[in-house]
Amino acid sequence: MTKKERAAYVIDALKKLYPDVKCSLNYSTPLEMLIATQLSAQCTDANVNRVTESLFKKYKSVKDFAEADLQTLGEDIRSIGLYRNKSKNIIGTCKKIIADYGGEVPSEMDELLTLPGTGRKTANLILGEIFGKPAVVVDTHCIRLSNRLGLTNSENPQKIEADLKKFVPDSEQLSLCHRFVYHGRAVCKARGPKCDSCTLTGICRYFKSNSKNEK
Repeated sequence: MTKKERAAYVIDALKKLYPDVKCSLNYSTPLEMLIATQLSAQCTDANVNRVTESLFKKYKSVKDFAEADLQTLGEDIRSIGLYRNKSKNIIGTCKKIIADYGGEVPSEMDELLTLPGTGRKTANLILGEIFGKPAVVVDTHCIRLSNRLGLTNSENPQKIEADLKKFVPDSEQLSLCHRFVYHGRAVCKARGPKCDSCTLTGICRYFKSNSKNEK
């Protein structure tokens, strides 16, 4: 099976398991999506959603965030890991959006990467979720599943992104990454994966390797 055939198999199987998928972060505007994604680094989406429920009621515009007091914003997101750096990055991001992008979240990768606290994972999620562009969001689930299923041989996020872009159609890239999250949480866990209830064991390198070790 070629990697292109393998990718098609995975896409089809996960579509059947999870026909309706979406980003698990709550947002209503591009700016809220950007800030929620920045907050999600090394933090669960559930915790981010709890914080942003009140955060987005208090700070309603890019100007509100840009003019926020650093210590006060830090307290507002204190329950989230790395809150000091994240509050600094959010204020810096919003100031730059106002200064360089007319107050609107930019829609190009190179522009998004100029924003403090924004790496390729965040930028790709914005490009795919907000602007409908082809985007591979390489999070821990994507890294784990794409390796176990033989879609890449790398642990490097940028290399994994490049590998998946070769074999996954543009229209399927973001939804596949969302399905990796769903399957990674429900079945293909980092520890103690539920291989006995997984429909992808036929092509799973992790399953085949562990099956051999058990014999």
